[in-house]
Amino acid sequence: WIPGPYFTLGTDGYGRSDGRRHLRDFFEVDERYITLAVLHMLMREGKVKPELVKKAIADLNIDVQKANPFTS
Repeated sequence: WIPGPYFTLGTDGYGRSDGRRHLRDFFEVDERYITLAVLHMLMREGKVKPELVKKAIADLNIDVQKANPFTS
């Protein structure tokens, strides 16, 4: 039992990338996306402002136009 909201992250499909770093980037589960997921959940709970999430997206060089890995 988990007492609060949580966000799951995971990978599948080693044939998609030449190494783990690229695989984690493709599936959006590297350290940048983990940081963003935490900030997003905190924002949804009202604990951080949306501006912080936007700043993190820019600071972490996250491409918001990148194709969704679940559909690509």
